[in-house]
Amino acid sequence: MKVFRYDTVNLEDVDAEDASKVKVRWLITKEIGAENFAMRIFEIEPQGYTPLHTHPWEHEVFILDGEGQLFDREKTVPLKASDVVFVPPNEWHQFRNFGKKLLRLICLIPYTKE
Repeated sequence: MKVFRYDTVNLEDVDAEDASKVKVRWLITKEIGAENFAMRIFEIEPQGYTPLHTHPWEHEVFILDGEGQLFDREKTVPLKASDVVFVPPNEWHQFRNFGKKLLRLICLIPYTKE
């Protein structure tokens, strides 16, 4: 068992060409013994966004703070604190912060065999 404070984990820039003003903390990883899933916290600054992308695995997301949007190439869905998001495999998605405060979200992903 491991217990630690999230803010002791390094906050890293998301190194993606089509992301802006996004940082991530990799909280639970293979390095601490998690074999099936990773848990991350994303921090998206006002006017920031994650890459618009798709992949063969799902996301489970919980919005901690702030307001934003989920974009799927056709429509946007508003997001706010305490919202729960499920992104199925192979579905286009992008998280955007058009609010005035930091958008923070927890994101769980499975480890893939790719």
